[in-house]
Amino acid sequence: MDFKDTPEEARWRQEVREFIQRELPPELRDTDGESGLFGRSEAMKLWRSRVAARGWIAPHWPKEYGGAGMSVKDQFILNEEFAEAEAPNVGGFGVMMIGPTLIVHGTEEQKRRFLPGILKGETIWCQGYSEPNAGSDLASLQTRAVRDGDDYIINGQKIWTTGAQYADWMYMLARTDPDAPKHRGISMFLVDMKSPGITVQPLTTMAGTQTFNQVFFENVRVPAENRVGEENRGWYVGATLLDFERSGIGNAVGVRKQLERLLNYVRSEPEKLTVRFNRNVRLEFADRWIEASVAKWLSYRVISMQAAGQIPNYEASMTKLYMSELQQRIAALAMHLAGMRGLLATRGPHQALDGRAGFNYVNAVSSTIAGGTSEIQRNIIATRGLGLPRG
Repeated sequence: MDFKDTPEEARWRQEVREFIQRELPPELRDTDGESGLFGRSEAMKLWRSRVAARGWIAPHWPKEYGGAGMSVKDQFILNEEFAEAEAPNVGGFGVMMIGPTLIVHGTEEQKRRFLPGILKGETIWCQGYSEPNAGSDLASLQTRAVRDGDDYIINGQKIWTTGAQYADWMYMLARTDPDAPKHRGISMFLVDMKSPGITVQPLTTMAGTQTFNQVFFENVRVPAENRVGEENRGWYVGATLLDFERSGIGNAVGVRKQLERLLNYVRSEPEKLTVRFNRNVRLEFADRWIEASVAKWLSYRVISMQAAGQIPNYEASMTKLYMSELQQRIAALAMHLAGMRGLLATRGPHQALDGRAGFNYVNAVSSTIAGGTSEIQRNIIATRGLGLPRG
């Protein structure tokens, strides 16, 4: 694993830094790196247009599909610098997931139809995977898609659908052969969220946000031309993701940024803290800081494998598991420092840490669930990494 940039990579890193410093709108600075997955403000539109003009929304995509044809390492450096500057990522799920899937598995007509809208930021996507009884065991999903002439008729329910209330389209998995083994009777579809029969109901999280939704499908017609890949092979299509997104460098940088902000608050407003910045607290900060460095090295391990033409598997699970649990430990440290003041979410003279402590504490609960639970990640590490038998 090489931690140093080559001269060419160092020049590229500097180019990205200068671009962010010059082009990032003032309204989007100091926003804690909000992802911009669903941002449609004028500032986000301007930022997206500037990034798109460089071909940097999906720089690893081939040029014929609107990318810049860059290497995996170049993409990694761009992601790292965006995270360091806390600049919003403008790609969203379209770039992270369905775009690359269409490049590999989609028809030429699907690529021409959907990829330009993804790169221009004109189309917002959501993911229809989890169901009330199919989360970690996703292959048990029961939403049905029945062929009817040139259409499929879809009935069922999806849940934990991030951003469905904003999305224009959904990429989803549905069961097309109920008699086949559960992994082999699933197909992937692209569904217009304005289709008759779709109902979206936002879910309020314990943090008070409406990030997730439940989505109901009642006799929703989807043209057969919107199926991605072969019928009943959707499980394997759905597993296709951009390799460089697995590195998690944005999360690794993000946890260090959280620690930096927390340390600044401790130094600037000690009177609002429940505990003194004593030896025990310093040691707790030191532990979290070391762990944040480990998270970064795990990301570097993944990107080094990708740059060598290898496909990370359990290594990516290690990264995801470690960083999601670290986010919860940092949130717990903030609450430890804030004490009862951490329960105050509104700004005021008695509130500590800008009201972030309590919010981050409850918001971090989902980090070990979303994207595959910690239990699933440990199973992958045990069986594929350590070669242990399945229990």
